[in-house]
Amino acid sequence: MTEHTPEDSQTAKSERVGEGAAADAVAPAPYRVLARKYRPLTFAELIGQEAMVRVLTNAMARGRVAHAFILTGVRGVGKTTTARIIARALNCVGPDGTGDPTIEPCGVCEHCRAIIEDRHVDVIEMDAASRTGVDDIREVIDSVRYRPVTARFKVYIIDEVHMLSKNAFNALLKTLEEPPEHVKFVFATTEIRKVPVTVLSRCQRFDLRRVDQDTLAAHLRAVAEKEQAQIGDGALALIARAADGSVRDGLSLLDQAIVHGGEKPADAEAVRDMLGLADRALVIDLFEHVMRGAVAPALDLLGEMYRSGADPIVVMQDLLELVHWLSRLKIMEDPAESAAVSETERARGRDIAKALDMPTLTRAWQMLMKGLGEVQQAPDPLTAAEMVLIRLAYAADLPSPADLVKEIAAQGGPAPAPAAASSDTAAPAGGETAGNAALAPAPAAGPEEPPVPVAETQDDPTASVDTPDPRSFAEVAQLFDSRREALVAAQLREQVHLVRFEPGRIEFRPEPGAPADLASRLGKALGDWTGRRWLVSISGEPGEATLAEQARAAEAAHRAEAASHPLVKAALELFPDATITGVRRLHDADPAEPMDDDENEEQTST
Repeated sequence: MTEHTPEDSQTAKSERVGEGAAADAVAPAPYRVLARKYRPLTFAELIGQEAMVRVLTNAMARGRVAHAFILTGVRGVGKTTTARIIARALNCVGPDGTGDPTIEPCGVCEHCRAIIEDRHVDVIEMDAASRTGVDDIREVIDSVRYRPVTARFKVYIIDEVHMLSKNAFNALLKTLEEPPEHVKFVFATTEIRKVPVTVLSRCQRFDLRRVDQDTLAAHLRAVAEKEQAQIGDGALALIARAADGSVRDGLSLLDQAIVHGGEKPADAEAVRDMLGLADRALVIDLFEHVMRGAVAPALDLLGEMYRSGADPIVVMQDLLELVHWLSRLKIMEDPAESAAVSETERARGRDIAKALDMPTLTRAWQMLMKGLGEVQQAPDPLTAAEMVLIRLAYAADLPSPADLVKEIAAQGGPAPAPAAASSDTAAPAGGETAGNAALAPAPAAGPEEPPVPVAETQDDPTASVDTPDPRSFAEVAQLFDSRREALVAAQLREQVHLVRFEPGRIEFRPEPGAPADLASRLGKALGDWTGRRWLVSISGEPGEATLAEQARAAEAAHRAEAASHPLVKAALELFPDATITGVRRLHDADPAEPMDDDENEEQTST
């Protein structure tokens, strides 16, 4: 049995206390997010704001520092950070305590350290979003009369200044125009248009620019290296793109990406999943499906992207960005020589840009812009995105307003005024507008066909022009029969509900099982055979019964008429098991002449 003396107990207690002190000594400091840890402390650390730094440098070198500044820009671009750097630059006294205002604050003097630690009594920060009233501004006005306690200048930093009320702005005007010599104002806002002009005229304005993607990606790479984090260039490019010029957003996303993959390096696929982005190659595939009119593959691909985590709103934004990029490709040699765009994507982009004309791209841009708002407001974004793609697919083949003007002129109609060519002449008969797919959806081209307008056919000098224009839709079907296009003729009879017909124009509603490229084939064939341009479009109206349904209805009426004839009745009574299998008229009488019963007699086979 072991005995413990008081000294042993005291020693053990001391050891435990020592161990606790050692544990406290090695306890890790609280984690600071990257957006705060790497906040710039000098003007040299600001990225993308060279113009502002140059103006402030010259102003301080010449002693022409304004009494009030207003900083504007998007969120996270560095407005509040810049305001604090200005406060340090104005109050820095150097390591020896004898310095003047400088564009390069030392960071070691008492004023620099106090401002960095947000504890300087003469640098007052005010959040106008939470203190918007005139009473809050009155406190500022009353305090500006007193000289600074220790610093050279008393600096008032008012963030989100546009949130101040009208009365608060009015109360500040006089003090802002003629402040004491020891007072400086620095305002920051994201909504410069909401700041009264009377306030703007009393301030020196600096517009902080969005940081471009390449510069921001390089900055994020440097931060990742300091954090000893492994993250690929593709992932950094995606983060810089998603940050949209905001350094703070970029650092926050980088912070999230570093811990997203755990021990594995963060790659582009992981960042794409984290952000809910779609693969750019899949976005190009989706756009190609839509422009070809292949609606079913487009919807399947959108559903697959959605199940993989892509946000429908982000997909719409990616499609808009793609249309803008393709439009620039048609105008410029290559506007996207960036690490964010692979060589494969550049090659595909050039091919698509060559295949699509500018009116088609601008129409796609307008429809996607309208569709983006619908997706953002819809209770089910995926459903709204699908409807946008359907509209875009059916409108991708509509003729341009210029082509419609030519068609009207070719048909002998009055030439419209040039100013109205883009609106009035773009509306086909029936009040449909070519630029609005909801009002005038156009037929979609087949998946193997290039994206050409299906509602129009070009004049071909080699086309056969000996075929007269069909005078009815039934004659159209007969024309296809005579041209040995039996499959198309059968589809026209069985799967098409005619809505409107006139020479040069057909509008119909297809059955669900009808081919997607039926309208394009119909318009092209009629144009080649008749030597004129035919406009063919799809409508949502019910339309007439199909030609096959009409034929069956007419045959049923003939049988009913024949069954009511006295001779046929007698024959059916004499032969109870007999049925009427067909009705054929023996004579074609002149409708202008009256006919007796014998002349109108029909032959009935039983």
